[in-house]
Amino acid sequence: MEFNDNEAIYLQIAGYVGEHILRQQWPPDQKIPSVRDLAAELQVNPNTVMRTYEFLQGQGVVYNKRGLGMFVAPDAGEKVQAFRRERFLQQELPAFFNTISLLGVGFEELAQRYEQFKAAQAATPSLSTHEKQ
Repeated sequence: MEFNDNEAIYLQIAGYVGEHILRQQWPPDQKIPSVRDLAAELQVNPNTVMRTYEFLQGQGVVYNKRGLGMFVAPDAGEKVQAFRRERFLQQELPAFFNTISLLGVGFEELAQRYEQFKAAQAATPSLSTHEKQ
């Protein structure tokens, strides 16, 4: 995982975890990687992953089973989606509107390209489909 300088690393890792949850790679009530395992996978300090897990636990996205580890909360997908949606609408959408305005990109072209994107997504099998085979 490559990190950017615009956001705290623990929040970027929270985004990574959220992505796995939204893609159903880590379904509800499934155990997620341990702090040490995820730290090794992402090549970060275990304290950073611990901070991420504490943040996500505070958001109700994951829960701790004492002695067993961290697990995906039953309604984690809805919580992650709501958090990311609000963040997108408040932070990213205004910047996006500014960019398309400066470039003269109209809503018709956006709609057309979005439909092309959706068609390509539907034609491409997801990673989770390959993992199940």
